[in-house]
Amino acid sequence: MSYSTSVKDELSRVMPDECESQIAELAGILSFIGRVHISENDEYMLSISTEHAGTARKCFTLLKKTFNIKTSIAISKNSFLHRRHTYIVKLKSDEDTKRVLESTKLIDKYGRIGEDLTLQKNRVVSKGCCRRAFLRGAFLASGSVSDPEKAYHFEIVCPTKGRAMQIQHIMKELNMEAKIVMRKKSYIVYLKEGDFIGDALRTMSAANSLMEFENVRILKGMRNKVNRSVNCETANLNKTVNAYLKQKADIELIVKTIGLDALKPNLQEMARVRLEYPDANLMILGNYLNPPVGKSGVNHRLRKLAEVADKLREEMDEEKRT
Repeated sequence: MSYSTSVKDELSRVMPDECESQIAELAGILSFIGRVHISENDEYMLSISTEHAGTARKCFTLLKKTFNIKTSIAISKNSFLHRRHTYIVKLKSDEDTKRVLESTKLIDKYGRIGEDLTLQKNRVVSKGCCRRAFLRGAFLASGSVSDPEKAYHFEIVCPTKGRAMQIQHIMKELNMEAKIVMRKKSYIVYLKEGDFIGDALRTMSAANSLMEFENVRILKGMRNKVNRSVNCETANLNKTVNAYLKQKADIELIVKTIGLDALKPNLQEMARVRLEYPDANLMILGNYLNPPVGKSGVNHRLRKLAEVADKLREEMDEEKRT
């Protein structure tokens, strides 16, 4: 089971206590996967089609609990979609259909249906609890969230730009900065930041999914911190090794050409100590000198040795050219 399906399974079991929140969640579902059919006699019928069984059961429960309406559920199999089942909740009564659409504010007072069942002026989501319920319904109908082990991505697929802007506005009211992008013929409202995705799961009351999400984030954060620490230590070690190899090469060149006796006593001592303690850092090398010197003093002497070696290399190159 995918993480997204797990989230939907959990959300399908969340039932708001307030009637207005139940209506708002049903409005969120209907706005995306509800279809109104008008017969030859101008009678209304409503159908809700989804591939998620939990969403179908929730629609059935919301209609029963909120409106005391009995519905039927049909199941069809589509061989072109990897044999997935499609669950269709049907409301055949003209009177019941109009009552549901009016309560969810998907038709106006004149009985006109909003474009693609868009909410009329967002009246059903005027309260914070209703906005949270509506977002939960929209996600159940047309949303998905990536496995946090792989990526941070939360999205709701919208058929029109107006619907996408509506969802974006609701999420902004709930302190989530969602963005909109067009994919093929649909508009995608999405979140990429882990904090916002966590907020979305919390807002929709997906407590268990949120805990799993945050646990993964913590583990990934720890792994990233360890990796950064290891990379930093590795880089420092490489830097130390390369510095020693350069210093060793400089000293060996001096020994081979003019000998350490040609150097000042403090540089002779520095060269011998450097060769004797290859793994020591500058501070430790300073303690081996007599008298001991600080890190800056050691660094100064090693630079002097490098200058002598570089000068010798220049002289050798000049001799080769002549």
